[in-house]
Amino acid sequence: MSSPFTPAVRPLTPNEARVLATLMEKARTVPDSYPMSLNGLLTGCNQKTSRDPVMQLTDAEAQEALDALKLLTLVFESSSNRTTRWEHNFQRGVGVPDQAAALLGLLMLRGPQTAGELRINAERWHRFADISSVEAFLDELQNRSPEKGGPLVVLLPRTPGAREPRWAHVLCGPVDASQNPYAGHPQTPLDTPAPALQARVQALEAVVADLQATVRHLADELGLRDLPPMSPPGHD
Repeated sequence: MSSPFTPAVRPLTPNEARVLATLMEKARTVPDSYPMSLNGLLTGCNQKTSRDPVMQLTDAEAQEALDALKLLTLVFESSSNRTTRWEHNFQRGVGVPDQAAALLGLLMLRGPQTAGELRINAERWHRFADISSVEAFLDELQNRSPEKGGPLVVLLPRTPGAREPRWAHVLCGPVDASQNPYAGHPQTPLDTPAPALQARVQALEAVVADLQATVRHLADELGLRDLPPMSPPGHD
């Protein structure tokens, strides 16, 4: 039996993290489109919503990432009548429970987040009872023993004006806190309506992106391979 993946042995590249986390996301949010074809996966990787940073992977880059992740036993191929499809093996490959996998997937897709933001963003992945339950899993990931591969997340220093510190994953290697992209950008107070509206817009855009993944899945099943690339409304 192969030993569990650990960041200390083999950090993921940004492309690998995006491909892996996209598979994790779509397995939960659009199960009818899962396992995913390369085309559907690429659409998910290059979404302009619910992604930080926004990326523009090519077919070759996504395939290269899949091949590398396969060697790490973090993804595997599944047969299909018309096209190769891909599934993730994150929980077993890394050795974490489903709840912790949801948090790590969100951190890989959306960048550093507070425990409160993670709870909101995880709604379609796993419904946490409260923020304290999110923090309990984050603490467990941060205090992971060397025998299990060491920490998988780190708590970043609280930035000036921010109410809460943000968490980041270390699956791509150590995080340089001095390069924290949120440094110097105070959090908006929680009683301001703008963040709630923004969260609703992002949630709706994520639903549209998932519907697009379903369309891609159906197109692959029907052998329609010449569909134009799709992007969420307002992101032409």
